[in-house]
Amino acid sequence: MDEIARHLRALGSTKNRLQGLLDAVLAITGELELDEVLRRIVATAMELCDTRYGALGVLDETGERLERFITVGLTDEEYEALAGIEFPHGEGVLGLLIQNPEPLRLEDISGHPASVGYPPGHPAMRSLLGVAISVRGEIYGDLYLSERLDGRPFESEDEEVLVALASAAGIAVESARLFEQVRDSAETFQRLLLPTLPDLSPFSAATVYRPAAEPHHLGGDWYDALRLPDGALGVVIGDVYGHDLHAAATMSQIRNMLWALFYDRRSPPSDVLRQLDVTLAAGTVQPVTTVMVARVEPAGDAWDLHWCAAGHFPPLVILPGGQAEYLLHEPGLPLGVDPAEPRPDHRRSLPPGATVVFFTDGLVEHPAHSIDTGMDALLELALTHAALPVDELVDALADHHPSDGHDDMAILALRLPAAG
Repeated sequence: MDEIARHLRALGSTKNRLQGLLDAVLAITGELELDEVLRRIVATAMELCDTRYGALGVLDETGERLERFITVGLTDEEYEALAGIEFPHGEGVLGLLIQNPEPLRLEDISGHPASVGYPPGHPAMRSLLGVAISVRGEIYGDLYLSERLDGRPFESEDEEVLVALASAAGIAVESARLFEQVRDSAETFQRLLLPTLPDLSPFSAATVYRPAAEPHHLGGDWYDALRLPDGALGVVIGDVYGHDLHAAATMSQIRNMLWALFYDRRSPPSDVLRQLDVTLAAGTVQPVTTVMVARVEPAGDAWDLHWCAAGHFPPLVILPGGQAEYLLHEPGLPLGVDPAEPRPDHRRSLPPGATVVFFTDGLVEHPAHSIDTGMDALLELALTHAALPVDELVDALADHHPSDGHDDMAILALRLPAAG
């Protein structure tokens, strides 16, 4: 009966460990950020084998040295004791896995002929279990564990679990690397679609685009500014609904159509938006898009801002005297909803030196509070940084935005010439 009970306990422990391994595989393969994947692999291995310390070394391009070393389990005091000590590059016992990527299990690290000892301040470690992590058939790095919490040496079952985890880790690392490549390419594509503003003298203008924090980094936000044939300055800002390659491509099409209409027709912003909506409705793709079209032109000693919006946020005006306000208006329907809906024009006289900030919703939206709260916070933020040059102003607004960062944000700030 004692023997049967022992086998049942072993079977139960194996079942629990298997379930833990399955849960671990799901956890690490669900991550997309490479740094988080690597740290999650180490933490998961420590949990499965019940150890105090864990580390993952990433090989350099030569495959002969470690270029990164991620550690988990060190206390704050142990980290402080190692301050200024260079991380391991694969000498000594750690290098055994680099030279021969077969599972390594040691009861006494210091007793191995390859041991070179520990640097000053390094915590004492006796046992070691290490396995290599392969990505597409090539060794990517090595996973190390040390010091089981029960004080016993590592067993063959620990090795089997760690080898299985390393296989899943290789898949997770490859997925994260592919995601980073796609994300970086997508963000580069997005930025290539956005224009570099031409010389708009005597106006000062600056823009900033920040991708969303969510793992897509692609969206439909855009902006532009251009001199119109009649001498006025034209400004547009918009946001195509969606966060994917299709949204970015659609944004590019709409931006090009909008500028063709705006530049050629020499008509009020409301007429430009109406014609754009009709044109989009006649096509096969009818994306929901918010957009604002504005004209800026001299009016005596002041400047006339003439704009029309299709479901877009009002512009924020910072006045030279240290005040700021939103140019509130009826926002109207976004493009792609009802082309027959009237679109009124709005006008506002602005003093010399005023700054107009056009922005998309990603700058102010936050699920924890209302839009009004976000807009109030943006207004206070703009007043705090109002004296900055416009290029520094847009960076400050983007850096300290009141939103949750889960949507793209685009900002275009236009500073009117000072008096005289």
